[in-house]
Amino acid sequence: MKLSENTSIGLELKGLIAIIAAVAIAVMAYFSIIERINNLETADKLQQQDLLEASKQLPVDQEQFMLLEYAAKQIEKHQEQLDRNVHTGVMIQMLEKEVEKLKKDVEKLKDAQRDIKFGNGNGVH
Repeated sequence: MKLSENTSIGLELKGLIAIIAAVAIAVMAYFSIIERINNLETADKLQQQDLLEASKQLPVDQEQFMLLEYAAKQIEKHQEQLDRNVHTGVMIQMLEKEVEKLKKDVEKLKDAQRDIKFGNGNGVH
């Protein structure tokens, strides 16, 4: 079969309109899909750009981070001092107990000394 400009095809008008409509719908669907993909890619690029800009540190942010770092170091120093003071407080309480015990022991020794002195007849009432 040879095709040329003069070749005629027997096709009903209804079939020709259906083919044209199908092609038009396919073309419209293709361009709609391409447009949707372009919109999504654009939104993705804009979002990535916003994230990059948000992640950049401004001088104000850097200063705030430095201040936070300084404050954290100061808090650590204060915590160490507090821990040492708690330890010192425990030691003071222990020493107070020992001093009380020593006072009682000294009183016992004084009493024993008095008993010895009066027991030998050397003491005067």
